[in-house]
Amino acid sequence: MFSCFQYARIIQKLGFPAKFKDFKIQNIVASCDVKFPIRLEGLAYSHGAFSSYEPELFPGLIYRMRQPKIVLLIFVSGKIVLTGAKVREETYTAFENIYPVLTEFRKVQQ
Repeated sequence: MFSCFQYARIIQKLGFPAKFKDFKIQNIVASCDVKFPIRLEGLAYSHGAFSSYEPELFPGLIYRMRQPKIVLLIFVSGKIVLTGAKVREETYTAFENIYPVLTEFRKVQQ
């Protein structure tokens, strides 16, 4: 949010009257790494109602969480992108909800 004010300040310095009116956050994006590889095929099969995985089109599994209403892009590397949050706490809740599922589909290193 701070960067929004910086952007407005730049506009003001150019001589335009920039003001914030009815400021609203529409989308928060977060990323994290669970530090272990994930079996995306198994996750997609077991959670088919929430996920779609088509590796020939996109390398990540798309997981549409219902509560909170967040979309997670989950990659075999263990990297995750969370998008669609309106407040920061929703990203934390979504991660807390998905982490036990991810550990269930942790790839065993041989």
